[in-house]
Amino acid sequence: MILKKDNLRLGLALGVIGPYLGLLLIWQLKLSEVSFMEFLEQFLSNNRLITSIGSLSLLANALLFTIYINTERDETAKGIFISTIIYGIGILILKIFN
Repeated sequence: MILKKDNLRLGLALGVIGPYLGLLLIWQLKLSEVSFMEFLEQFLSNNRLITSIGSLSLLANALLFTIYINTERDETAKGIFISTIIYGIGILILKIFN
């Protein structure tokens, strides 16, 4: 199975996908009465939402990172960590320039 591999590329791919899945989950649980595009507009234009929803969406990566660290697949965990750092920097830049 592909998820049992231990390589940096897999970790980077999972690290990019994780926050998107987290964002979709937040939208479904909290704001599914508005369209996803409206949700994204609100998220990107409101500094409070950037911080809270951005952090919550990164929890998906924290979960993935923990799973891969505990199963000793360190290269994959490294890729997830790198992606998380990049997302975090992106969220900070978005918050500063918003």
